[in-house]
Amino acid sequence: MTRVKRGTIANKRRKNVLKYTKGFRWGRKSKERAAKEALLHAWTNAFRGRKEKKRDYRQLWNVKINAASRVNGTKYSQLISGLKKNNIKLDRKILADLAQNEPKVFAKILEKVK
Repeated sequence: MTRVKRGTIANKRRKNVLKYTKGFRWGRKSKERAAKEALLHAWTNAFRGRKEKKRDYRQLWNVKINAASRVNGTKYSQLISGLKKNNIKLDRKILADLAQNEPKVFAKILEKVK
């Protein structure tokens, strides 16, 4: 009679938890209990971070647009309201990219708005 080895499910669960903690420091990468605790915190921060990233990028785009529009002699708020009045549907991401990489095209858009 051969013996039955147990614990395959437990080992699989442990391995799955530790897979996510790769790169963590100290015992949080190797000890199951510490790893679980670390993941609870890490995942809440990751969730929040995904929301913050959207905010940060929009803020950056606004700064770029404002800087480029002031070089061309208008303010950010005037530019945005002018775009809305003239029904030009360019979002801030595209405007910021144009302002940085295609200043001549951005200047033409400003002429249209004025």
